[in-house]
Amino acid sequence: MAHRAGFVNIIGNPNVGKSTLMNALVGEKLSIVTAKAQTTRHRIMGIVSGEDYQIVYSDTPGILNPNYRLQENMLGFVDTAIGDADIILYVTDTVEKGDKNEAYIQKLQQVDCPVVVVINKIDISTQEKVVELMAWWKEMLPKAQVIPASAQEKFNLESILEAVSSQLPEAPAWFDKDQFTDKNLRFFASEILREKIFLNYSEEIPYSCQVEIEAFHEGEDRYEISAVIYVMRDSQKGIIIGKGGKMLKKVGTEARLEMEDFFQKKVFLSTFVKVDPDWRESRKELRRFGYEF
Repeated sequence: MAHRAGFVNIIGNPNVGKSTLMNALVGEKLSIVTAKAQTTRHRIMGIVSGEDYQIVYSDTPGILNPNYRLQENMLGFVDTAIGDADIILYVTDTVEKGDKNEAYIQKLQQVDCPVVVVINKIDISTQEKVVELMAWWKEMLPKAQVIPASAQEKFNLESILEAVSSQLPEAPAWFDKDQFTDKNLRFFASEILREKIFLNYSEEIPYSCQVEIEAFHEGEDRYEISAVIYVMRDSQKGIIIGKGGKMLKKVGTEARLEMEDFFQKKVFLSTFVKVDPDWRESRKELRRFGYEF
């Protein structure tokens, strides 16, 4: 039997469940997940391999109208993912309007690769609504397969896997068969801490923060990690730290516990907060944080 392998790139608007879907398909929590829009900033690969196949999923930031350079680069990850996909998983849900981003629907109408439309969150909708949405998407993208699913409840993932695996091109494996992502542990440490910031702070704070791992050392019995949280203003630094350092301690503890679960080893985590007013606009800073192409 011929070996099949390909890049299955997941795109869609913010908050439709792209990261939850990839985590469910891969069977590992690789992308951080919160209820806030724009949680995902990078393109993150999750790799699923079998004896005669390899599926390389890519989670991408939500489609948006950029207001600053960071967001421009986030949208760049989406456009690149459309261009180099063997298969596109376009994720929508039962809440958003189908024509929210007509420009990207038009792009999907013109791509040469197969497209699978996943209508997510059917667990919070009605059968009539789902049937109506399936018909609408089939009219918009006649060549696409349209699959209703719930990533949160892991419902109908088998149909998505079948749609993907049946359309993989014949190709050798792109990665080692025991590899499950393209990112290193240092990256996941920064993402876990950034997720806890999204979960514990409101308004503009999470969007003004960037996490950098300054030191990452693996010892015999634990990892020693030093992380810096960059904010844009002194007032934000005070909010992140909290009265008597209470909030920073809470976030650090939550991050440490999840890192220990993810790394399967004890973690000693030190966290610091610094002000960098221009990090979202500076090409130099964005390159340092892995956002600049």
